[in-house]
Amino acid sequence: MDIRRWAQLALVPLMGGAALVGPAAPAAAAPAAAPLTAAATGDELHVSEQWCQGSGDGSELRPFCTISQAAAVAGPGQTVLVHEGNYNEKVRFTRSGTESAPITFRAVNVNYRMAQVGAVSGAANTVASNPAILDFSGVHDVTVEGLVVIGVSYADAVTVRDSQRVRLDKLTVQTGSYGPSGVRISGTSNRVTLSRSFVRTWQGQSVSVEPGVTDTTITANQLDSSGLAAADALRLTITGNTLHTDCSQGVVLAGRSSGASIRNNIVVTTRRRHVCETPADATGIRVSAESAEGTSTDYNLFDPTSGGRPYTWAGSDHPTLASFVAATGQGTHDLWADPKIVWVGGMSRSYLETREGSPARDSADASAPGVLDTDMLDASFADDPAVANTGTGRGYRDRGAVEAQGPVTQDPLRVERKVGGGPFDVVARSGVHSAWPVERERAQYAFLLNGEKFWRVSTSATAEYTLRRAGDACVQVQASQTDFRLPKEYEEPVCTQVGARFVPITPTRLLDTRAPIGVPASGPVPGFGTIELGIGIIGGVPDTDISAVVLNVTVTQPASAGFISVYPGGDSSDASSVNFVAGETVPNQVTVPVRNGSVMFRNAGSGTVHLVADLQGFYAATGSGLASAPPTRVLDTRDGGGAPIPGKATRTLDLSGRIPATATAAVLSVAVTAPTTSGVLTVYPYGWTAPAASSLNFVAGQTIPNLVTVPVVDGQINIFNNSSGTTHVIADLAGWFSPEATHTFVPMTPKRIVDSRSSLGLPGRTPAPLAARQTVRFAPFRGEVTCNPACPAPTALLGNVTVTAPTTPGVLTLHPGGAARPTASNVNFVAGETASNAAVVAVGSGVDLFHNSGGTSHVIVDQAGYFIAAAS
Repeated sequence: MDIRRWAQLALVPLMGGAALVGPAAPAAAAPAAAPLTAAATGDELHVSEQWCQGSGDGSELRPFCTISQAAAVAGPGQTVLVHEGNYNEKVRFTRSGTESAPITFRAVNVNYRMAQVGAVSGAANTVASNPAILDFSGVHDVTVEGLVVIGVSYADAVTVRDSQRVRLDKLTVQTGSYGPSGVRISGTSNRVTLSRSFVRTWQGQSVSVEPGVTDTTITANQLDSSGLAAADALRLTITGNTLHTDCSQGVVLAGRSSGASIRNNIVVTTRRRHVCETPADATGIRVSAESAEGTSTDYNLFDPTSGGRPYTWAGSDHPTLASFVAATGQGTHDLWADPKIVWVGGMSRSYLETREGSPARDSADASAPGVLDTDMLDASFADDPAVANTGTGRGYRDRGAVEAQGPVTQDPLRVERKVGGGPFDVVARSGVHSAWPVERERAQYAFLLNGEKFWRVSTSATAEYTLRRAGDACVQVQASQTDFRLPKEYEEPVCTQVGARFVPITPTRLLDTRAPIGVPASGPVPGFGTIELGIGIIGGVPDTDISAVVLNVTVTQPASAGFISVYPGGDSSDASSVNFVAGETVPNQVTVPVRNGSVMFRNAGSGTVHLVADLQGFYAATGSGLASAPPTRVLDTRDGGGAPIPGKATRTLDLSGRIPATATAAVLSVAVTAPTTSGVLTVYPYGWTAPAASSLNFVAGQTIPNLVTVPVVDGQINIFNNSSGTTHVIADLAGWFSPEATHTFVPMTPKRIVDSRSSLGLPGRTPAPLAARQTVRFAPFRGEVTCNPACPAPTALLGNVTVTAPTTPGVLTLHPGGAARPTASNVNFVAGETASNAAVVAVGSGVDLFHNSGGTSHVIVDQAGYFIAAAS
């Protein structure tokens, strides 16, 4: 097979095309709509291991490969979205934001997918001098959210030195072997926050706060294997954490770490649920004498299983809470009981939650310093109806990092076109509802539009998208109350369809194999050969934003009978766009989706053929909508003994009484009949110079139609008989385009939907030709996707209609199903001829096809798309 590809050429004058038949084609789905993926704005940068380019600029189209690349350029107010992947790197944060505009690094984690950084593959896990994976030094106003951090041996996993207003949120941190700390805060650091994170160490401390650090907040975290140790660090806030140590102390405030607040924590000092060999090592909270000054503690829950003391305070050991309260007057709401916590598997993001009957439930101090508005999993606080509310505020916040949640229901995903929006605007909606009373309905939602690379994750149950092209708009949603730490089953995408608007242009020749135009050298297309036609930029619109092009495709000088298939680049189709016999010149209007920047022409005949393609317009986000109408005859030069159009003469057709003044183009089925010589008919805008293009090619004595979409000026068009003889002309109006018209076009790979030879699309009918004067009804194809609430219904069909093997002359007329039959015709034919024509027909109760002939004929319909009404 010969495949020729050409680059986009300059627009040059045009010439036009006709019709059809080929073998029955397999089903072909409507093309997926392409999402809008503009370059990143100044507020957002992207990092993606999977989709990056070495020379990426951080845009969604060209993301960075590493987090370090983003960290080197991010500035105040920017958010760096770190998409799923294994980032084997150590990140140094050297740039700062401002207090009102911090720099934010946010991992985009969804079910089964996460952003991991550090020694993910273990490659850098052997050198004793290895530094931390995340290192903040001398910076301020930086936030990092959601990363899974895997440390290296003998090093802290995360370090913050001499930095201010650094926030570490929703991290999962695991040290390498012999790592001294999971998170270390040191130097003159001030107002550092570690929140909603899970930190696991094997030998060292989960969190270390060193001398000189001030105003650190440790809230809603789970510290596993080891706890929190601070020395000479002033004004610590330790609230709502779950400390889960291995026979070691939960919280240690040493030196002068005064002015601390310790509330709402669960302290378990034996994670293996046994009595420790040295219970004194398993003290829940140890506060030195100097640290006790100005330090307060209450609403903590201690697990007695280890045998360790709940408190060592100011040098005094307190084996019971009663002795501590009696000695200090603090901890009056503390509890000494089994917290009933269990592990929940979350792949690399596991966590602990309370079981039914846990005393942690509904017993916390909602007004404690450092409390957040959500728990560690970013879920809302919920009221367990089986538990008395003994906490402050509403009384039902839980102690520890994770709030117990009741059963939830999720709304089915709905994907709809946006009412009042542009033609390519869609809205996806879901929702999660708790069976328990909650402070507010809250969940994390992840939306993914088919064709986009990246999930959108937020707490909004609604996501809006603007697509680049018409077609299927399919969205997948994941909803989670565990911050996607607990994977869920895959959920199928839900779809809608969006349609494009039409932009008419001055007829422009894109392809002529004789010239050559659009091919490197002149020469016919060989039998079964293929040409790929690049589209490029039309009227300032790139091919990535063009949904479909409208072409007049003309076959000339064919060596044998056959047909041409026109279909999107990268696809295939056996539907026919232009049918021909040897030596015939035949045009037809073809509307074809643009994919991969091109459209394809395949010669399905065994002989050579020359091809001409003239661009008439294209479908995109801007332009005019369609107003379809039942076929209406607007011109017949034969009426009342009228005269034919003379050779080289022009006839003006005034449509102003039939189309609105704002109409930009008219859709007409134009036919010539009784021409005295061969020639071409050119239909073009009123007041323009006739282009070197044809709308219809004919030979002497022939009756032949073609669909024409022509720009109108003052409601008028011109018809030029470019021949030396006379010809009668018939024109039937099928609709018009205007800015006020609302119906938009959904293109598709050409698909055969009716074939009387096999009864395709004609249920209940055995394979047989149509009888004389018979009407059959068929349904247009609509996208084979799952829509909620419903896929838009086709309001008009666009396709090719073919008659083959007719036994007598006649015409085919298509009209809205159930409506009165018009006098218009779509295809004219003579006995033994295969003839075809493109058609736009409004849909009623389906589409009716009337076989107006005294004999029998087979009929074929190949659909190229359909129109849909505006969203309402």
